[in-house]
Amino acid sequence: MLNQDQRQQIKRFIDILLRRKKLIIFCLLIAVAIGLGKYIKSPKVYRSSSLIMYQQKINPTELSPDLSKFQEIVSTVTQQITSRTSLESLITQFDLYRDLRASLPMEDVVEIMRNNHISIRPDTRGNTFEVAYQGSVPRTVLLVTNALAAKFIEENIKVREETVSEVSAYIKDELSMAKDALNKKEAAMRDYKLKYYNEMPDQREPNISRLNALQIQYQNYQNNLQELARTKVLLQEQISMRKDMLSQMAQGGNPVLSGAAQIAQLQSNLDMLLTRYTEKHPDVRRLKSQIARLQEEMATEAKTENTGNKKKSDFIDPQLYEMQKQVENIDYNVVMLTQEKEKTLEHIKQYMLWIEAAPVREAEWTDLTRDYQQFHNHYEKLVGQNIQADSAQSLERRQKGSQFKIIDPAHFPEKPFSPDFVTIMLMALGIGLGAGAALALGLELLDTSFRDAHDLEKFLDLPVACSIPVIRTDREIRIQFLKSAAWVTMLVLSLTILGGGIALLVYKGIVII
Repeated sequence: MLNQDQRQQIKRFIDILLRRKKLIIFCLLIAVAIGLGKYIKSPKVYRSSSLIMYQQKINPTELSPDLSKFQEIVSTVTQQITSRTSLESLITQFDLYRDLRASLPMEDVVEIMRNNHISIRPDTRGNTFEVAYQGSVPRTVLLVTNALAAKFIEENIKVREETVSEVSAYIKDELSMAKDALNKKEAAMRDYKLKYYNEMPDQREPNISRLNALQIQYQNYQNNLQELARTKVLLQEQISMRKDMLSQMAQGGNPVLSGAAQIAQLQSNLDMLLTRYTEKHPDVRRLKSQIARLQEEMATEAKTENTGNKKKSDFIDPQLYEMQKQVENIDYNVVMLTQEKEKTLEHIKQYMLWIEAAPVREAEWTDLTRDYQQFHNHYEKLVGQNIQADSAQSLERRQKGSQFKIIDPAHFPEKPFSPDFVTIMLMALGIGLGAGAALALGLELLDTSFRDAHDLEKFLDLPVACSIPVIRTDREIRIQFLKSAAWVTMLVLSLTILGGGIALLVYKGIVII
């Protein structure tokens, strides 16, 4: 809801427009006249367009242009069409821009044609685009537009053939270089792997397993050596006891009693071992075997002594001989086991070095093979692309691939594209109305007279008791009537002249609505 002050403001603006209506109408008429003159003086620009569709016939490879690369194909062919050579040929063929060629170099004329007069843009109807040209002569505009559309088809065929040929040659070169690089990379990897095969990361787990086995084997050798050392000590004790027994026998002692004492001692040793080991322990089994042999030998010696088949000086004790041979075998086995133990220790050290070197080799191998997979993938990709390039090249030679087709040829332009009469007139009316309103408001601000009692009260800060309207004489009324009639007459005459002029210009084709 408007308050009193807002209503007063609106009323004031309306009063200003009514008082200054003649000025505003005058500005409108002047603006329309200027706009009409501007339209008449502006050169007429005609525009014609042709619709071209990109259609796919056969497209077996990725290297052949297809629908998914529609924008790229159009952009490539557009660059060929709008090149200086192509546009210069059109300018010469249709004798375009005669005045500009007289004053500007051909490079500037081509640039003006490319940027201001040629339009190539996608259309909303599928894979189609519009080729348009604008100029001052309708017939020439039609011919140039059709020529541009025809050049699209010609240049597309040429570009496709050149593209697949260049791509095929490029891929072959790239394939050769990729193969050489891949061979060098594989040779370096092969040499490295042969040099550090046992230190490679994939050998770490087998090396650890082998190291564990060697450590167990080394411990077994150690245990065997200890076992042999204990056995040797026992045999040496038995040899000493056997020599004492034989010495007593040589001195005429009772061999049976000496053998019994030896058996008793061995039995004592056996009982002591059984407290620590089982019946299957090698020492236990050996003592049992020695006791059995000793008992058997004592029986044999007693029988030999009774029969007197041998002399005591020629007697060789078989048990003593057997035990001495066992000691010799033990010494030999100790030497052999010691050698094997030392070899095993060397192997353990070697495997430990290999295992310790595995992280270093892993880092070096990672650095060496970091880009191998990329080399390999790139090579395989190039092999496939080389096959596709050969197929695409064969396809383009027979012109069976994708191509452009004119589905809507250019039509003769009957109406100019620019300038637009309605747009210019609307702009003129807007400018005239704005200028008239601005002048009216400016003159009103410069006018210091009071036209309203409320303004006077506000200025004097005194209440107005009454207001007297303007009282005109008969003479002033007649003069005012004549002025109004003259103004209306001039207005009607101006509108008639302006409207008639526009109608005449439309009839003659100078103004096209």
